[in-house]
Amino acid sequence: MEFRIERSALTEAVAWAARVLPVRSPVPVLGGLLLDTTGEGGRLRISGLDYEASARIDVDAEVVRPGRVLVMGRRLLDICKVLPEGPVECAVEGSRFTVAGDGARFGLSVLPLDDYPALPALPQVRGSVDAELFASAVADVAVAAGRDDTLPALTGIRLGLDGDTMTLAATDRYRFAVRTLPWKATAPGESADVIVSARRLTEIARSLGRSGLVSVALDAGSAGFEHAGTRTTVRLLEGRLPRHEKLFTMTDPAVAVVDRARLTEAVKRVSVVADGDSPVQMTFSRADASVLLRAGYEDDVASQRLPADLEGAEELTVAFNPGYLADALASFTDPALRLLLLGAGQRAMITDEAGTDAHRHLLMSVKPQLA
Repeated sequence: MEFRIERSALTEAVAWAARVLPVRSPVPVLGGLLLDTTGEGGRLRISGLDYEASARIDVDAEVVRPGRVLVMGRRLLDICKVLPEGPVECAVEGSRFTVAGDGARFGLSVLPLDDYPALPALPQVRGSVDAELFASAVADVAVAAGRDDTLPALTGIRLGLDGDTMTLAATDRYRFAVRTLPWKATAPGESADVIVSARRLTEIARSLGRSGLVSVALDAGSAGFEHAGTRTTVRLLEGRLPRHEKLFTMTDPAVAVVDRARLTEAVKRVSVVADGDSPVQMTFSRADASVLLRAGYEDDVASQRLPADLEGAEELTVAFNPGYLADALASFTDPALRLLLLGAGQRAMITDEAGTDAHRHLLMSVKPQLA
């Protein structure tokens, strides 16, 4: 095996495939990346996998001698990062894989190919979605996913397909984020309802390019995503997320409209004195057309007043976990936000100013602790 490639292209491809490699594994070959130049068209294919996910990327290379080799992936990535800029020559020499460029030369031990498991096949392609829109939607809902591995379903993102609509949702029981976006199904009436690890799906979404379409593939046990020469599969999580439709139905809420950027900064500012999980309290006043944010206890307190419009009540006080509130606000990009409020200790929903269903974030209000 021998090929030549630009250092930047090799580094990006190795870094992309190495994302799925386990940090520690009782099976040494799972720490390896498979480099393959035996395909048609003079391209280098780099593949990696662990027990939950796999990744494969194809890049252009000048193939001198076709072949396959398995080397430690993270060590190869470390080498790529310190290589000089410019063309790189790679070759298998006996039991060693060599990487050389601009006078620098490295050697890596070769791992046994016979012990390396086959890469999972891509499941059935169900349709495609805009890459940038998909990445944005995943980031918006991932903030609400749980972190408790004893409740694996809650650490995932629901991926629902229904006709020409894709729904992404996540909850940790204290908050619930939902995004809907258009997508193009391969067949009329295409539907699915699965849970994908939030951590894995976030990694996949971040790795996508900012243009083009992502092919979405699903079967009974795995999800796959293919985009611009890259392919990733990930094992599905078992279980189901709670349905959000009833939770998101709010009868006669008070509605507040606030500038998003100013509210985000105010929450960040007053939260400096909010020790632990002590809440940020928000008092909306229709007469003053304002909201007063307060946090802290006794002498260690902070407050800030902002303009806000309130309808459906003369005055209303709610309080939220500052971290949860900050995460929710950061997931929006609209100039202004609508807050649908039922009162202290009850549900509250954040949407864009127009109140569309495309992006909604539900939070539980806690009991205010300031007089």
